[in-house]
Amino acid sequence: MDDREIVNLYWQRDSNAIAETASKYGNFCKSIAQNILDNHEDAEECVNDTYLKTWNAIPPRRPDILSAFLGKITRNLSFDRFRHKHAQKRGSGEIELVLDELGECVSGADSTVQEVEKKELIREINRFLDTLPKEKCHLFLCRYWYAFPLAKIAKQFDMTESHVSVTLHRIRNKMKDYLTARGYDL
Repeated sequence: MDDREIVNLYWQRDSNAIAETASKYGNFCKSIAQNILDNHEDAEECVNDTYLKTWNAIPPRRPDILSAFLGKITRNLSFDRFRHKHAQKRGSGEIELVLDELGECVSGADSTVQEVEKKELIREINRFLDTLPKEKCHLFLCRYWYAFPLAKIAKQFDMTESHVSVTLHRIRNKMKDYLTARGYDL
């Protein structure tokens, strides 16, 4: 079933929409949640929560790209669960590494940043990503959007982990320079 048909099932409030979503995108959502949470049970719960949140969001929304819509919901729910479980402690999982790496070029210290400034920063990061060659952009997204471990990225792109690590480091430095040149105090 194609995405348009699945979205139409949601609009018709047909419960088959969830089954079709799970069939087509269940593994995709599980992969995102598992990479972030590193816990099978928590990942399963986030995926189930994704289906519920999708059911409540469609309608009124009609996503253009269902996979991106589901991925974003899963990612946000997974990060919320991660923050909740790690509120008072700091573990040694992949997410801490991902956030530390990004912290080198994007600071989250100022919690009073207004929504408009956040949206502009997001636009600037997207503009930066548009300047990258396709493979480097995909590397960046695999690491910092999907939170894939370096080993998985290396295998996917037929690279060594060291090469992936160095490439990501260079991309982060370029992004930092790009954002600094546009007036962001990092």
